[in-house]
This record gives sequence, structure tokens and C-alpha cells, in this order.
Amino acid sequence: MSDIDQTRQPLLEHLIELRRRLLISLVALVAAFFLCLSFAKPIFSVLVQPLLAAGQGKLIYTDIFEAFFTEVKVALFAALMLCFPVFATQIWRFVAPGLYAKEKRAFLPFLIMTPVFFAAGALFAYFIAMPWALKFLLGFEGNVGGVQQEALPGVGNYLNFVTRFLFGFGVAFLTPVLLMILERAGIVTLEQLSKRRRHAIVVAAAVAAVLTPPDAVSMLLMLVPLYLLFEFALLAIWLTHKRAGRRTSATEPQA
Repeated sequence: MSDIDQTRQPLLEHLIELRRRLLISLVALVAAFFLCLSFAKPIFSVLVQPLLAAGQGKLIYTDIFEAFFTEVKVALFAALMLCFPVFATQIWRFVAPGLYAKEKRAFLPFLIMTPVFFAAGALFAYFIAMPWALKFLLGFEGNVGGVQQEALPGVGNYLNFVTRFLFGFGVAFLTPVLLMILERAGIVTLEQLSKRRRHAIVVAAAVAAVLTPPDAVSMLLMLVPLYLLFEFALLAIWLTHKRAGRRTSATEPQA
């Protein structure tokens, strides 16, 4: 067999394996979508609780299809959230065969931490960030120059607000995992990260501007936790190095 044929065969095997992992992910997503579609109203009723707690008890829709497509979007969003561990597992199973045993042991904890931190970010958004942001944004109601200004959010508009908050904070809370992976891979060092704190604030502000609605309160609600997560990542990396140093000194033969 020629060298070209030998290189084509592993490439074909990788493509087949990639197709298999994508197919499993797609099947899981479709199954979760139809399951969530049957519970779209109860799921949406959970999502509207922060709005209700902020004092707004009404959602409107002006397009006759808007309420229906909102339920479809709710089901798709819930299915994506539900299948997040499945996606992460399939990525790991595709990548893991090409790693050494030591590399697998090094990166497996990060795979486990990813859905935990993502869920923590979504919960932070739901219970803390969204209520504060909604109270601020709904505070513009009232009399303006003799005209009564009233907030009448549409179902589609509110769903976009909720999904942007939940997904944005979920992704933002993955910052420690990403930084620890980059440090473990040797792309950045603890010293480099420690010297880039001012740059981290700028990056956190840019990420908050992209992932949150365009108001100052929403941006601050993401910017502050994002920077604190950066500091948490530095602390976690430092503790990891300290623990590794202790293990090295314990295994070294004593004179």
C-alpha cells in the first residue's frame, strides 16, 4: 500500500468517527426537542417567573404565529441545554483516542467541570442577574410629559432576553475552565495571566457587551462575576501548582 493510501485510510476512519459522533448528538437533540416541545408551556412558565417577580404580569404577542414559534424556540433552547452533557461527552469520545493516558487524566476533570460551571452561570443569571436587570428596565414605566409610559413586552422579545441571559452567563462562567485548560496545555502561564489583570477587565467588558442586552446594569452584572471568575482561575491554577510541587517533593528520594 502506498503512503498516500495509508494517510487516506486514517483520515477516512476519523471522518467516519466524526460523523458517528455528530449523528449521536443530532439524534439526542431531536429526541430532547420533541420531549421539551410537549412541555413547552411549563418550561416557559418557569422562565417568566423573574418577570413576574419584577412586577410585570402580562406578555403580549402581535403576530398571530408569535406564540407558537415562541414555544418552538423554548423547546429548542431547553433541548440544547439538556443535551449539553451529551455534546461534551461526544466531543471527548472523539478526541480521547488520540490522547495519552496522562493527557486523558489531565483533561477529564475539565470535561466534568464544564457542565457544572455552565449550569452555575445559568442559575446565577436566573436567580440574581435577571431579576435585577428586569427591575431596572421596568423602572422606566410611569408618566413622561403627561404621557403614560407602560412596558408591554412581547413573548418573543422576552424569550430572546431570557435565552441571551442564560446562555451568556453560562458561557461566561466557563472562563476558569478555559483558562485552566490553556495553562495546562502550556499556551499561557500563571505569571502571564497575573500580569494581564487590566487586560482581563477590558476583555470582560467586551464579552459582557456582546452577551448581555445593551444596558449598563446587565453589563455590570456580567462584568463583575466574569472578572471574579478570572481571579478564581488564577487561584485554582496556583493551588494546582502548589499541590504538584508537594507531590514532587514527596516522591523525591531523601539524602
